[in-house]
Amino acid sequence: MTPGAPGTGHPRGKPASRHPLQSMPGAPGTGHPRGKPASRTPLQSTPCAQTRQAGFTLLEVLVALAILSVAVVTIIQGFAQGLRLLKLSGDHQQAMLLADSKLREVVEPEERREQGDEGVFQWERTTTLLETPDLRPAGAPPRWRVYQIAVRVTWDERRQVEVASLRTVPATPTTTRPGAPPPRGVLGRTP
Repeated sequence: MTPGAPGTGHPRGKPASRHPLQSMPGAPGTGHPRGKPASRTPLQSTPCAQTRQAGFTLLEVLVALAILSVAVVTIIQGFAQGLRLLKLSGDHQQAMLLADSKLREVVEPEERREQGDEGVFQWERTTTLLETPDLRPAGAPPRWRVYQIAVRVTWDERRQVEVASLRTVPATPTTTRPGAPPPRGVLGRTP
């Protein structure tokens, strides 16, 4: 054989055709000059093996996308729940502030029921006189009256807060002359 002759696999001639059943690179007729073994790895020897290593299969991509979509939906639901709880907490705090301010508005309590609206909140204030036999001296008129003041604030049809307080006021206003000793039982003194 002469160099460059067809079918010899010489670099100056036609490349040798390789038969798929030939397993030894560098064997005569394999197309490699001087019969040296080729530097290909076993996975790179066939075209199918090269495409299998180049990327992911469709099944792998679909499984990865399914896992990613479940994770993203879970994260978004967590953020949405956090925002709902933040709004509910803010509404609850505003309702408590409104109830407290309506409770403090009562300076001189008397039995009555009041209600009104402030923004999205509806409030109702009830003042009732409580019976207190322990504060009534035997055979004398009561010196003190105890009132219960309850304020209820509602919003969003199902949400409500209620605050209650007790107020003690003198039963009758006491008027004293300047320089006169205080009445019996006032300031903890008895004559």
